[in-house]
Amino acid sequence: MSVSPQPHLSSNPQLVHLLADHILASPQQRITFADYMDWVLYHPQHGYYSRYAEKIGAQGDFVTSPHMGRDFGELLAVQMVQLWHHLDRPQPFHLLEMGAGQGLLAHDVLRYLADHHPDCFQVLEYGIVEKSPALIAEQRQRLGAIASSGTVRWYTWDQIPSQSLVGCCFSNELVDAFPVHLVETQQQQLREVYVTLGPSTDDLPQFVEQLGDLSSDRLCTYFETLGIDITHAPYPDGYRTEVNLVAQDWLHTVAQRLQRGYLLTIDYGYTAQRYYAPTRTGGTLQCYYHHAHHSDPYRYIGQQDLTAHVNFTDLERHGETVGLSKLGFTQQGLLLMALGLGDRLALLSNPATVPDVQTLFQRREALHALMNPMGLGNFGVLIQSKGLTDVERQQPLQGLHHPPL
Repeated sequence: MSVSPQPHLSSNPQLVHLLADHILASPQQRITFADYMDWVLYHPQHGYYSRYAEKIGAQGDFVTSPHMGRDFGELLAVQMVQLWHHLDRPQPFHLLEMGAGQGLLAHDVLRYLADHHPDCFQVLEYGIVEKSPALIAEQRQRLGAIASSGTVRWYTWDQIPSQSLVGCCFSNELVDAFPVHLVETQQQQLREVYVTLGPSTDDLPQFVEQLGDLSSDRLCTYFETLGIDITHAPYPDGYRTEVNLVAQDWLHTVAQRLQRGYLLTIDYGYTAQRYYAPTRTGGTLQCYYHHAHHSDPYRYIGQQDLTAHVNFTDLERHGETVGLSKLGFTQQGLLLMALGLGDRLALLSNPATVPDVQTLFQRREALHALMNPMGLGNFGVLIQSKGLTDVERQQPLQGLHHPPL
């Protein structure tokens, strides 16, 4: 059993007590780390994403690509228009954004389509699947008149009929926030990390970790499918990593709702071989608080973001089992360049296109950030499809057609 090195610094006391009660009521008075992560991020009243919409952005704990300006959303909209044409211009054309954050991406995509592709915009049904009431309220406020016109609707998955979507489901930095199971090797056995209660500190319960048997056979199957055995050499004893079973369930849900079209996933992550490299002994789990990151998930409970990198190999392989075929995988920087980011940079060299020098430098800095190979530009972009004809599958996607560097 290992104890968190620091007690509940600035934690949400209501959430801490509710979580402690949940643990006491659970079998063996312990819960999986995935259950713990789900509570601290998504509890309806006290979870991080339920209460702290203002924690996202320059003044918050982290920034995403849409915070760099309108270009990210506009360039993705360019790809969406091509997808609409590839699907023979369906009416309606569904765009389903999953985990829309503060609504920045939705705002930029919708505004660009309305201004530059009104024919596509007129047949568009833009749906948002979002768990956080605080974020839904911010999305509604930001989208304003567009939202009230009926073009945008908010759904739970249960409200979307099976096989009802023709278009594109997409997400930006969603899968990394799914709750993950923690596993650790011990004497050539795969064990799971559970969260239980330790002695109280400062009148607050303290959470400690405990190794136990696996909570699900899917954890073993996960590694077998990847062809990776972390219980033997060259992996060291005590090797710890994450397994994202929620991502598999999510793929199944998306595939059920999508009749014909595409799934576009943008996130930071690795292929399986890089993710489960023997030298990555502590996994990828990170915590973000005020733009600083650390590795202790038992601090700032309910007030910090918890995230783990995405295993894109698992998304590809599990996608195939639920009917989602891989069309291509690339990096965000290459995708955006193929969609016209380079042309936008070139326009900035003409002073007549920029009102002042400060705006010029800010815009140029934002565009470079989106393609920075040491940052956002290195994010993975996976495009999968379902229900396409052979001809539709063979049509080249602009975002995957990389211009020469």
